[in-house]
Amino acid sequence: MIIKVKKVSPTAVLPTRGSSSAAGYDLYADVAENLVIRPHTTVTVDTGLKFELPEGYFAGIFARSGIASREGLRPANCVGVCDSDYRGNYMVALHNDSDVERTVTPHEKIAQMIVLPYLALEFEETEELSDTVRGEGGFGSTGK
Repeated sequence: MIIKVKKVSPTAVLPTRGSSSAAGYDLYADVAENLVIRPHTTVTVDTGLKFELPEGYFAGIFARSGIASREGLRPANCVGVCDSDYRGNYMVALHNDSDVERTVTPHEKIAQMIVLPYLALEFEETEELSDTVRGEGGFGSTGK
């Protein structure tokens, strides 16, 4: 599958994969200088890129395990969703979960993007739903 990408900044870095079997494509910070993120705050980081995804797909923006576990930095919304009709810059709202300042450097890997298909749905209101063995059992109802 070919995904069209437009650099809106001459310093933007195209997405890359860490290995030939990696599902996620690394997104890079397109910042001119180091960006400090104070503890427990969120900063929006531009990638300098715009994408054209095919109809029926979206880009999921996920945390990178390295900076999430070592630095405490993750997408603020945990998983971002970029729809196929969105043509603006891909931005990552990066949240610092740690108790110390963290620094994002120019061209640092800040998140990973996975392009996924989705099902377009219609919802039909009804008075009754079918029964199941689980029924309305919620949190913890299926055991540990």
